[in-house]
This record gives sequence, structure tokens and C-alpha cells, in this order.
Amino acid sequence: MSREIRGGLVTFFTMAYIVALNPLIIGTTADSKGNLISGMPYKDASGAVIGANVGASIAMVAAATALVAGLVTILMGVWARFPIGLATGLGLNAMVAYVIAPTITWPQAMGLVVWEGLIILVLVLTGFRTAVFKAVPRALRTGISVGIGLFITFIGLVDAGFVRKAAGTPVELGIHGALLGWPLVVFIVGFLLLVVLFVRRVKGAMLISILAMTVVAVILEAIFKIGPSFISPEKSNPVGWMLNVPALGNFSMPNLGLIGRVDLFGAFSNPGAVIALAMTIFALLLSDFFDTMGTIVAIGAEGDLLDSSGNPPRTKEILIVDSLAAVAGGVGSVSSNTSYIESAAGVGEGARTGLASVVTGLAFLATLLLAPFVNMVPSEAAAPALVFVGFLMMSQVVHVNWEDPEEGIPAFLTIALMPFTYSITNGIGAGFITYVLIKVVRGKAKEVHPLLYGVAGAFVVYFLQGVITKMIGG
Repeated sequence: MSREIRGGLVTFFTMAYIVALNPLIIGTTADSKGNLISGMPYKDASGAVIGANVGASIAMVAAATALVAGLVTILMGVWARFPIGLATGLGLNAMVAYVIAPTITWPQAMGLVVWEGLIILVLVLTGFRTAVFKAVPRALRTGISVGIGLFITFIGLVDAGFVRKAAGTPVELGIHGALLGWPLVVFIVGFLLLVVLFVRRVKGAMLISILAMTVVAVILEAIFKIGPSFISPEKSNPVGWMLNVPALGNFSMPNLGLIGRVDLFGAFSNPGAVIALAMTIFALLLSDFFDTMGTIVAIGAEGDLLDSSGNPPRTKEILIVDSLAAVAGGVGSVSSNTSYIESAAGVGEGARTGLASVVTGLAFLATLLLAPFVNMVPSEAAAPALVFVGFLMMSQVVHVNWEDPEEGIPAFLTIALMPFTYSITNGIGAGFITYVLIKVVRGKAKEVHPLLYGVAGAFVVYFLQGVITKMIGG
């Protein structure tokens, strides 16, 4: 039992960064109406960011993130009896925040997350999920994971102010090519600290880095009164904090007002947007789909839990809980929850049963009392974790045969277009279309699974939706 408790706690400490990181992604982005996920406006009439509203939104997302992660991880331990933790998925939350929410409202975006989870649940119950998994070539699955990693890295670099918009070029390093200001020091030192802890194999390296640099940031703000980077449309502070100003605030009980703030049908009220929304749900589904399959196999292999066929025990139960976690993430307004590869650290510490997951889940519930303090975490302290996750996901790139254009070109476009077009969906679509096209022109059309033809065709419509809409509108 002691090793299960130890393993469960190690898994928690390797995952707990999401309680600080998810709010900076979900809680700081405005929807199509200019509102934060809390329902409060992001900017005032002059265009200035309303710091109090952003802070309240971040605290609400932190509380809901901890609650949902705790409940679904406990469910994994009690029902599926597998040593794996679940929480809001990085990459999935980026898609929701930066691709979906800006086109609709936050409740509608979370409604799409619920639909994605329900669809995956149906696929699990019918056995179709395995069929789809086998239909998509490994090179594309790898390209999707690596592309999401680079997308997350880019977001982290921008949120930290390490990369910024420029006048003569699309982006530049720091402030006019120079690394100036204490916030950038916090980011750079935080990243280097994370690297050192990681190579020294310190458990919970991401969380330690975030907490340590948050303390440093609070001290720096107290001494130098750095302030926010954006003050008003007419006045800015380039060396200021990019998102959150790290300052001690008054303690308050966790605000769980985001739970249940979901609109399941509002996103489909505009017939012209149905195709785009369908593609969005598919993109969410695909990302969640393959990440989970790869994760549970990897965790099972780490703990020598796989059967003779290379599958973990109670696979169906594990996948059902994972699907329900996606639904719970939508209902909780924190984005789709999914299985975490970081659970391998807990398995490495001895976790082998569901008891470890119960311990991890209880630890997440305990962080509910600390959620209000997440508002103290500046993006510069949390962004190193985003950048580092990109490195972890990039490691999969070796699974692509770059000498074979049938694998290399689709994977390359999938990887490149995600960060360069600031859209995960665009990368996935380009990969599917080029994969099918290359197979056909090389006379290998029969090697393409029929499902992929349908998916590629749907993505063609997705990319042409602007032209189609214009033609219909005359």
C-alpha cells in the first residue's frame, strides 16, 4: 500500500502544474462577444484589459480544474483500477481557447467539448474507436502530437513575452530584439530551472519550477512595482508582466460558478457554421482519441501491466472513464480531461493499482483550497512548462520515416501548420488531405482506409468553407 500512496502522490506532483497552467489558457482568452469564461468582459470601452476580471476568471478556472481532475481520477482508480491520473489536456485546452472560443461563446465552446466526449464514449462502447485508431497511419498520429507540442511551445513563448509581434517581421525576440525586464528574467530562469530539475530526474519538476518562480515574481513585483505590460491603448509598459501581475491577494473560498455553464446547442444555431463546428469537434475528438490510446499503452508498458497482445487490463473501462472525463471537462468549463502521460512517473515509483489514482484524485481535491492563490502565478512563471511540454511531445518525431514522402510530407505539414497558422485544426486537415492525395497519385489508393477518404473530403470542405459561403451568399 505504501508504494501505491507514494506513486499516487508522485503522479499528482508531476501533474499539479495544470491547476496553475490551465487558468492561464482558459481563463485569459475572450470569446466572440469579448467575454472571459466567467462571463465578465475582457476589456473595457477603451480597450484596456480589466485586470480584476481576468484575475477572477483565472481563480474560477483553477478551482474547477482541480475539482474535475480529482473526481475523474478517483473514478479511474475505483472503477478502471488503473494507475493513471486525468486532468485538463494540454493541447486540447489550447484548441478550445484559441481556436473555438473566439468564434462562438464560452458556454457554446464547452458544449462542443461535451459532444466530443459523448461521441468518444459511443465509439468506445461500439468498439469503433479501435477501428479508427488502426485506420489512421502512425505518421499522421505522430504529426498531430508533435504539431500540438510546437503550438503549445509558441503559446508559451508569446505568453512570456519572449516572442512578440514586430513591425518589420511577423515576430521578434523580446523587446525589439532584446531581452529586457524582470518578467523575462523570471521566464528564462524558470525554464533553465525546469531543465536542470528534469535532467536531474527530480519528481514534480514542472510544479517546482512554477512555484519557485512565482515566489520570485511576487518578491520582484513587491520591490520594483513592475506592473502590467498593457495599461491602455495609448500607454503600454513593454517590460511589464504579460498577463497576471504577481501580487498577494485576499484569500477567498473557491468559486465553482463555472460548473454547468454549458450551452449544448447554441453553437449550431447558425447553419452556415455547422460544417466548421463539425470539423472542430472532429479535431478535438482526434487529438483526444489518439493521445489517450498512446498514453495508456505507454503507462502499462512502464509498469509491466500489458497483456500478451500489448493491451492494458480493463482497456474498455479505462477508455470509458477517459471519455466520461472529456464530458466532465466540458460540464466543468475547463476543457476536455484526458489521461496524463506524466502518470508514468508514479508508476516508476511503484504504482500498480487503482489505489494510486485514488490518492492522486484526493490530492487534486485538496488543492481546491489553494485555487484562489493561482491568481498570483504570472504567465512568465508558468510558460516554461508550456515550452517544455513542447519538447516532450517533439520526442515522438523519430517515429516518422522522413525518407518516405508518403509519411514525411503529411507529417511535416501537420506539424508546421499548427504553430504557423495558429490552428491545430488546419494542421490536422492538411495532413489528412496530403496523405490521401499522395497515396492516390502513387497508385496506392487501395491502401487508404475508406474512413480516411471521408475525413479528407470533409477537411476539403472545411478549407473551402469561405469560398462556399461567399458563393452561397452571392
